[in-house]
Amino acid sequence: MRRIDPNTLSNLEERVVRINRVAKTYKGGRTPSFNVLVVVGDGNGHVGAGIGKAKEVPEAIRKGVEDAKKNIIAIPRVATTIPHTVIGQAGASEVLLKPAAPGTGVIAGGAVRAVLEAAGVRDVLSKSLGSGNAINTVRAAMDGLQRLKYAEQVARARGKTAEELVPWQRERKPGAAVEESAAEAAEAAPQAEAEAAPVAEAEAAPAPTGEAETSEIPATETPAAVAEPAPEA
Repeated sequence: MRRIDPNTLSNLEERVVRINRVAKTYKGGRTPSFNVLVVVGDGNGHVGAGIGKAKEVPEAIRKGVEDAKKNIIAIPRVATTIPHTVIGQAGASEVLLKPAAPGTGVIAGGAVRAVLEAAGVRDVLSKSLGSGNAINTVRAAMDGLQRLKYAEQVARARGKTAEELVPWQRERKPGAAVEESAAEAAEAAPQAEAEAAPVAEAEAAPAPTGEAETSEIPATETPAAVAEPAPEA
């Protein structure tokens, strides 16, 4: 990738991601030193990362900034997010980056957040899938951003427009709502007719007469009266 001259960029922001103190053992004792992980970016699609080592923290930061400026890359963006999902790898670290709707914010932690915010990505979803080492995580995030393609390139390959790549930016056609309503009505008509047919048949059937419903009940025979015995004289 072509190197970007940092002097052509304005408002470069420097972010210290991690400061690590190390000590090297010599014959006469231990000599402490520091290595610093730094991210620089202009918040407008350009970001770089670097490492600086020195015996003092300020000097290590200065070297880290210089190293980061040598590694600045341009980031493809669609509005405030990235054009598509991508996975970056570095060593045992993997970082998943997914585009997000406006207002989502940067859903990332630690080193990945610093890289994305420095690059000017305002809405994105991310997840670390491997080792949590800060240096490898930053490198994996940078690798993922390098693999991104411009929206126009992906849209041209798919035969679509750049806006159609992001679901929440798809514009509906003026007659889309009317056509959709007509299609729904056409689909619902056969079902309504099928449900109404049994009701219509039931209403059209002749009502049963009272004679048919009434069954003859045989009259019960009344037992003959029993004559009472005459009283004795």
